Amino acid sequence: MFKTVFNKQRPMKFTHFSRKPYALFACLGREVLVGTLSVATLTYAKAEGISTDVDKANPDSLIRQGETLGEVDITATRAPLAQSRQARMVIVLNREEIQAAPVQSVNDLLKYAVGVDVRQRGAIGAQTDVSIRGGNDEQITLLLNGINICDPQTGHNAFDFPVDISDIERIEVLEGPAGRVYGTSSLLGAINIVTRKPNATSIDAHVEGGSYGYLSLGARGAWGGSRWGQSLSGTFTRSDGYTRSKAGQLNTDYSTAKGFYQGQYLDKDVRVNWHAGASAKNFGSSTFYSPKFDNQFEHSFKTFTALQAETQQGTVHLKPSIYWNHQYDRFELLRGDESKVPFNYHRTDIYGANINAWFDWALGRTALGAELRNEDLVSTNLGNALSRSRHIHGSSRDYVKGLNRTNLQFVLEHNVVTGPLTVSAGLVAAKNSGADMNMRVYPGIDASVRLGKGWSLFASYNSSLRMPSFTELFYSVGGHKADPNLKPEKLRAVEGGLRYVVDGISAKASVFHNHYTHLIDWIDDGTKDDDGNVVWKSVNYGKINALGVEAMTEFDFRKLLPEQHVLRRLNVSYCFINQDQHEGEGIRSLYALEYLKNKVVTTLGLNLWRQLTLDVSYRFQHRMGHYNDLQGELHSYGSYGILDANLVWTAPHYTVYLKGNNLLDRDYVDIGNVPQPGTWVMGGVSIKW
Repeated sequence: MFKTVFNKQRPMKFTHFSRKPYALFACLGREVLVGTLSVATLTYAKAEGISTDVDKANPDSLIRQGETLGEVDITATRAPLAQSRQARMVIVLNREEIQAAPVQSVNDLLKYAVGVDVRQRGAIGAQTDVSIRGGNDEQITLLLNGINICDPQTGHNAFDFPVDISDIERIEVLEGPAGRVYGTSSLLGAINIVTRKPNATSIDAHVEGGSYGYLSLGARGAWGGSRWGQSLSGTFTRSDGYTRSKAGQLNTDYSTAKGFYQGQYLDKDVRVNWHAGASAKNFGSSTFYSPKFDNQFEHSFKTFTALQAETQQGTVHLKPSIYWNHQYDRFELLRGDESKVPFNYHRTDIYGANINAWFDWALGRTALGAELRNEDLVSTNLGNALSRSRHIHGSSRDYVKGLNRTNLQFVLEHNVVTGPLTVSAGLVAAKNSGADMNMRVYPGIDASVRLGKGWSLFASYNSSLRMPSFTELFYSVGGHKADPNLKPEKLRAVEGGLRYVVDGISAKASVFHNHYTHLIDWIDDGTKDDDGNVVWKSVNYGKINALGVEAMTEFDFRKLLPEQHVLRRLNVSYCFINQDQHEGEGIRSLYALEYLKNKVVTTLGLNLWRQLTLDVSYRFQHRMGHYNDLQGELHSYGSYGILDANLVWTAPHYTVYLKGNNLLDRDYVDIGNVPQPGTWVMGGVSIKW
């Protein structure tokens, strides 16, 4: 199913600019390079790529190894290289596979990436923790069209996207430290959501419904010409949920509204892209955060805006970007009742700007980049006391606490391609105002060598760090005691493996070792509050070593056996992880030691008859760790297997589908005391003009 590829500062003033949009960015580039550094992470594992194989007279003519993907080029280096020369691996889920998957959200899609752990507290992506290779939800970078949209308050709400699954062109998952590409927050990897570009005029809409009062409505319109393109989409989704509280109230109900606008300008000299999106979500959070209360509730509202440009010609290639992410959250321990326990309010504004440059010379290809990112939080319970309180819109209360921190980082990378050998080496230097640290340097190197037709060896060493989230630093209510003096996490990782790709067959196997220091976790060390309840503490847990093996094979039967018309594709993937750190006597870990030791993912695609297709997916997961129920009884997570399927009839202007999740009706939990839904069936239709 997946394909593996190696692969608040003051605003600036402009006195004048021409009518061409790239003139604005040229001015911006001069301001940045001559004046203050107001530029941030440039991701060339990227939303719109440049390849060494690009025909400069035709910016859309990008050829991917083995197939044409229009304007798409996936890389895992700071500067773009031809696909066959990449030394890092990126798991790519393309649009065809997204449409075939029996899922309703990005969160569900990621369950089929074997190195990704998706721990849900509710269906349809209501609240999800996503991690990579045994880590936790705070240790990855999340991007939308190459723009960092991580939530520094908490990773729990990071997947509140403004885009519906029907807006997505592809998903890229880079496993392992990616500081040189995505910045230092990508401790264990990164996930980039790339939306469909408005290259042509079209209108499409969908409606679907199913179990537990599920309903989703959405539409998208796009206008595209030779240079300009724009699109606008909107989606509303709701469900009654699959459980009720002891009082008989709905407590896993869910509703969300999303809107997303994007545009682009393209000529032979420059490409300019921009997007703006909003997501408003309400969901009953049952026992998601405390098993003692079964009627919790959460509301979140997020907006995302970004402007990017990229030069298409010249000796030095430039790509500046600016963005603003606004995030608001309200948590209710007792739903709708603030008389006993006050609601928690948080508002975060993230401002970022960046520039990246690369150029070719006699010794190879060199890339330079810089980032400035400011994160500003105001809250009712997170941060330090504000000198002046700020009113909470729509409430009688004020924000009384807050925190502001700025991250500055520089990147240098050099790529050498000679014969069958590719070497990419570089470093990221970072300094954060929220930590008592000087500028720190984190190096990395990737190498690959082609052995013959279809075969290649690869190896890498990379390092990175991650700043604690605001919640890890300051959340000291509701049975939690945070440490505002937490140190940043650090990671060094090595990986090596073998890859084989020929027409119709793709396979790879790798071994990786992760060495964590100052790892952040919430632990129970036996401390109790005045009422005798457990107190969870945020700590730098210490050192952990993790050894893992990952392997996957995909067969495309349309190429291998073109004379038959039933089998389309088969994918089998496996990931094994073992950590050497165990819970000390009297200590219980909340996240760090709860990881997927074994994960198997199998997907089979069939053509049943004419335009009728069936895609069946099975995943088996074995999780380490345990949890206590309300009676204090200890439970191990153990193992479970989930079977999903998607039956689709595809016609030129419409598609009808029937999806089923957890068809074997398994009882399971991803996070202690939060049961997941049983069998869930839904059907729908999408229409395109």
